[in-house]
Amino acid sequence: MTNGLPRWALFAGLIAAAGLPIYIHAPKAYVDQYGVGLGALGAVLALLRLVDVVQDPALGWLAEAGRRWRGAMVAVAAGLMALAMLALFAVTPPVAPLLWFAGALLVLFSAFSFLSIAFYAEGIPKARALGPGGHLRLAGWREGGALLGISLAAVAPVALAGLQRPFAAFALGFAVLAALAVWAMRREWSGAAVDAPRPDLRAALADPVTRRLLLLSLVNAAPVAVTSTLFLFFVESRLQAPGAEGPLLLLFFLSAAVSTPVWSRLAIRFGARRALLAGMALAIVAFVFAARLGAGDTVAFAAICAASGAALGADMTLLPAIFARHLAGTGGNEATGFGLWSFASKLSLALAAALLLPLLQAGGFTPGADNAEPALRLLTLLYAVLPCGLKLLAIALLTRIPLPEA
Repeated sequence: MTNGLPRWALFAGLIAAAGLPIYIHAPKAYVDQYGVGLGALGAVLALLRLVDVVQDPALGWLAEAGRRWRGAMVAVAAGLMALAMLALFAVTPPVAPLLWFAGALLVLFSAFSFLSIAFYAEGIPKARALGPGGHLRLAGWREGGALLGISLAAVAPVALAGLQRPFAAFALGFAVLAALAVWAMRREWSGAAVDAPRPDLRAALADPVTRRLLLLSLVNAAPVAVTSTLFLFFVESRLQAPGAEGPLLLLFFLSAAVSTPVWSRLAIRFGARRALLAGMALAIVAFVFAARLGAGDTVAFAAICAASGAALGADMTLLPAIFARHLAGTGGNEATGFGLWSFASKLSLALAAALLLPLLQAGGFTPGADNAEPALRLLTLLYAVLPCGLKLLAIALLTRIPLPEA
């Protein structure tokens, strides 16, 4: 019995399709169609990421304060996200393309953040209604749907390349998906609870376990932030396999999607902490082997993408479920808590981009050029060795957090 969980997977896929794939597609579309410089696009994306990080706690407060009208607020946010996607890809900019790019993405990312926070917060009463193991069952469907959404959105413009305007078709398809997902979820928003506490960031942070879990989220997201930032450079320059980035990314995300029900079942049987620790260990093993790769090792790297993707499935499935179960047990503000959770996760991405790229440049690395071995060695250390150290730190943090299971 699915208990309506497929519609949660569909909505998760909608949200995820507006996340990472936009970082892949939007810059290329504006370079190819309007000749906007990569440097200018990168600066805009960095600024928008900073805005995104800062506003998440406020959006969490808004989602909690407007709990009575959450269904209507979600519908409005999804509509804004669809309109922003159409503006970004299907409308010829009526003003300077860079300005249009920034405005459309600001609306898109703000709506994306609000929907993510509200959706994960609503998962707490849903999981409670599912009974024992509800958080893990919900997480398996939700994160599986999210990863499928990422995978499909990452390859859709390539699959539509034969059309006259493939990106416009992608945006139109996204708008249709948004309408279907909102309609499917229309009865899932619980509305106001009689005893719902007032949104309070300080109260949410007063709980020591909540603070430790947020720190764990920040540290555990850092390896993925590092590898996401450097992935294209590693494939192109270290492996010398330009053109393989798309298939390798798809393999990575599909592996994560396929693994989510496995991690959910393992967590139900052996405990969420043990299953998550196993996923973290798998990630370390994968990147130890990645540190040994060189030019032409594309097949070996594909196996690493599959293994590290499966490890990501553990992170995405189990860690939010652990956090949600803790919030449910403390009676805290669900949306406020997940606003802080989103803030911690995005802060990792912001820090990775801000620190790693200048460090690479200072080490003599030039994208697309014939780099000297010291620069390539620095790239390998940052891409493969640094995530191992960060993952070991995350393991140490997880083992010290008091959870209601061994």
